[in-house]
Amino acid sequence: MASQATCDKCNGPGYATPRDAMKLAPREKIVYLPCIQPQAGKRDYLATVCVDPNSSDYGKVIHRLYTLHDNDELHHSGWNTCASCYGNPAARRTKLILPCLGSSRIYVIDTTEERAPKIHAVVEPSEMKALGCSRPHTNHCMKNGDVLVSTLGDENDSNKGSFVVLDGKTWKLKGTWGDQTVKYSYDFWYQYRENTLISTEWGKPSSFWKGLDPALVKTDYGSDLHVWDFNKREYQYKIELGDDGRMPLEIRFLHDPTKSEGFVGCAFGSTVYRFFRNAMGQYQAEKVISVEEKKVEGWMLPVMPGIITDILLSMDDRFLYFSNWVQGDLRQYDISDTRNPKLVGRLFLGGSMTTDSKVKTINDLEPQPNPVYVKGRKLYGGPQMVQLSLDGKRLYLTDSLVSPWDKQFYPDMVKNGCVLLQVDCDTEKGGLTLNKNFLTDFGKEPDGPVLAHEIRYPGGDCTSDIYLPPELLVSGAKL
Repeated sequence: MASQATCDKCNGPGYATPRDAMKLAPREKIVYLPCIQPQAGKRDYLATVCVDPNSSDYGKVIHRLYTLHDNDELHHSGWNTCASCYGNPAARRTKLILPCLGSSRIYVIDTTEERAPKIHAVVEPSEMKALGCSRPHTNHCMKNGDVLVSTLGDENDSNKGSFVVLDGKTWKLKGTWGDQTVKYSYDFWYQYRENTLISTEWGKPSSFWKGLDPALVKTDYGSDLHVWDFNKREYQYKIELGDDGRMPLEIRFLHDPTKSEGFVGCAFGSTVYRFFRNAMGQYQAEKVISVEEKKVEGWMLPVMPGIITDILLSMDDRFLYFSNWVQGDLRQYDISDTRNPKLVGRLFLGGSMTTDSKVKTINDLEPQPNPVYVKGRKLYGGPQMVQLSLDGKRLYLTDSLVSPWDKQFYPDMVKNGCVLLQVDCDTEKGGLTLNKNFLTDFGKEPDGPVLAHEIRYPGGDCTSDIYLPPELLVSGAKL
């Protein structure tokens, strides 16, 4: 059987187009996800979970790869190569890059043996700080084989938005990506035809690492998008979103590499903005989705925002999905008209305002959601990280954001551990259905409950692959 990372119909890693990925990719059989230890003195690990319904291991953790140090706080991940390396048959998607938001370390994981990955190389915090950087977060491969990593802090752990480049052969840091920096950083995405990279903002490491203080939202957290010249590695300008766009986190260009638009989810603003290139050739943004605040009693504030923490787009760019981590619902929007998203699917999966919580909504036409159980196991958190199957039919999700915030918002989740869930998606009319036959309970791990985070497939997925425009495919996309 062919590996998920390569296949007979691939030319190098991945597929030529997003549509090919939807049609040709095999069903996912395993997933990787980082598991964070909330207890001091215990190490994080990369869990390999079987998601093959025909296997006796369905829903089980089949391998655990532990980090080398305590307090790493694994967070997001990415691949050494993706669809942007299409056309190079020598390129192989065999290295998973694991930046540590807590320690500023970067692990390079060899997934050649897919069901039992191994540590291949490690970038130490001292190497990061020598470049004036810390708190690595998002990473994407580039078509020359190197890996670009966003960083949120400087060598003293103060806020500083920058990027470092990881050599795709030696696994050493080559330096920073350009000389310019911005106030805050978090996620980023780039588009080859437009020669554009756009990055987002979270906030000060010294603030977000202590949990969320609402009094500091306007002073210590960002609300801008940053536009960069990708080839020249030069900063161009910012797009101000204002208070409605506070904490713009996950950003996605449309998968279609000929389109110059996409979406960004703003956590505290509980909004989604569409960004696009206007007639003057400049990128701008417009708010296209707003999640209504709930008036409440028994919570940290008199109103409860949705707190949009993760978004993704289906490979055909028809559906947008996002999670309201605090209010507790997962949403599906039809974005056939990108300026007017239409809500077509919604599913409550825990959250902070279930009927068995201390929170009471006030004058709300919508009834409070009931707690959710899967195989008799209660969901103690809210939907957070999401990943969609390449064919768009299955969505996987976990409920951890980052350990300081987990401890603040969902202490029972920290005590009982996270879960990995699977939701069936209607790709015709829209709609979401929880698969109650699937559950990975990270509360029953050998070293105690852990916090599971971002989800990756060996063969690439909807939030890691960046596609080449046709003219680069015609030219062979040479490295």
